[in-house]
Amino acid sequence: MKLSKKSLLLLIFGLLLSVFLVACASEPDEGGNSDSDGEGTSEEAAEGGELVIANQSDVVSMDPAGSNDTPSSNVQANIFETLVTLDENMELQPGLATEWEAVEDNVWEFKLRDDVTFHDGSEFNAEVVKANIERILDEDVASQRYFLYEMVEDIEVVDDYTVRFTTEYPFAPFPAHIAHNGGGMTSLEVIEADYEAMENGEEPGSYINENPIGTGFFKFDSWNSGSEVRLVKNEDYWGEPAHLDSVVFKVVSEANTRVAELETGDSHIIDPLGPSNMAQVENSEGIHVAPQESVSVSYIGFNVEKEPFDDPNVRQAINMAIDKSQIIDGIYEGVGIPAVGPLAPAVYGYDEDAPGLEYDLEEAKQLLADAGYEDGFSTTLWTNDTQERIDAATNVQAQLQELNIDVEVEVLEWGTYLERTAQGDHDMFVLGWSTVTGDADYGLYPLFHSENIGEPGNRSFLQDEELDEMLEAARREGDEETRLQLYSDIQAKLTELAPMLYLHHQEFLLGVNDNVQGLTQSPTGILQLHDVSLNQ
Repeated sequence: MKLSKKSLLLLIFGLLLSVFLVACASEPDEGGNSDSDGEGTSEEAAEGGELVIANQSDVVSMDPAGSNDTPSSNVQANIFETLVTLDENMELQPGLATEWEAVEDNVWEFKLRDDVTFHDGSEFNAEVVKANIERILDEDVASQRYFLYEMVEDIEVVDDYTVRFTTEYPFAPFPAHIAHNGGGMTSLEVIEADYEAMENGEEPGSYINENPIGTGFFKFDSWNSGSEVRLVKNEDYWGEPAHLDSVVFKVVSEANTRVAELETGDSHIIDPLGPSNMAQVENSEGIHVAPQESVSVSYIGFNVEKEPFDDPNVRQAINMAIDKSQIIDGIYEGVGIPAVGPLAPAVYGYDEDAPGLEYDLEEAKQLLADAGYEDGFSTTLWTNDTQERIDAATNVQAQLQELNIDVEVEVLEWGTYLERTAQGDHDMFVLGWSTVTGDADYGLYPLFHSENIGEPGNRSFLQDEELDEMLEAARREGDEETRLQLYSDIQAKLTELAPMLYLHHQEFLLGVNDNVQGLTQSPTGILQLHDVSLNQ
């Protein structure tokens, strides 16, 4: 069966709820160049200058296959481009591929641009695409993005600029997975050099980390770990070049210090802006708040392999003991909406009627007693150094005292935090997840399938055979109505298993200097810098 691109988009995302934006400009795609207009047009935009962005956390990896965290993705998205992109409505648009179609139920064909070169001068073609995706699937590489393409059985180079993917089963969200920045294209020469480094005993991605060569509108210049990453303009970009000469992603971990950087002009953008700092920015001249609705969820996860969290009654009890309004209103200043489950309302497959675990302190006490913990217990709750997460952890610590649960809050550095929660060293932990494809498969399969324990996303270490079967059936199902019902059933099953305490679906907040023009942010949290300019 052959589908036009228009029909294909309707097939995959026809029922996807629109993300209604409240930002001061339209939000373009996650993975690179966009035709969406920002706050200024190319004709009006000033040229040159260096944009400084104060980020809370450092990059974990420059390798698109090497990490699955937002700080890394925010930098990588400017260096590496994907075959397909997602626009502000989470709908598919051309990227390095000009068109795509399902030539069979389980075969996707992509036609590639023939005018693209990498930053090292090498050619972009179908062989490069094949090498990139095969690298992610290579067990020796052990990519955290493996789950994105694990259904791929064969990659065929039809000709220099045509590539076909054969999947094990019909998989409707496949083009959206190709749009994930984990599918960012890396130079074939760099891939080969990285494999050579592995043969000499180096870790996978070690060469790419030092030599991130993509096709994007910015090129890698330097990375001073723990301090900053600097990118420079790609003068030979295949599309419209960026307006800026360079971009610096500076690590400023403390929230008030980031605001001070914005006020003094030392940084042009701060990411994130804490809700408690909104009023300060709004009341200051020359700077403003840029909000953006998201497809993300913030949550507290339980390590279900450890006592007492191996008992679902305990996990349900903690869910029902937490009044989320205290956290949303008191810490996030009312920014965001309460989360019943892991999927945000704008995600395809979200069920507004899915059951949740509502606040009920008496029922929570009974569940804890039924589990044999009437007198409570002691545990730890980990978080990274995001102030709102620290405050949320402290609030949960206080609320759980009503159940005689003594919680010690521990704050870890971002890289260490990701590493140790992936290893399962934790009891409870605060984290978030963004469903960047706009499809329920990405919002559920990485977080809860037993194959994805640890780094890929399942840091709760949940292993449930029935849930695994449901998740697999949903991603393989070709009938839309049946697939939606499966996702409804999965959301109900997750309420029963309670591997997480879902806090809220947040609204992203940036602090921005008024001289910054053309800035947008995707619903996945990725800054779109192609059209950004500095009026000075």
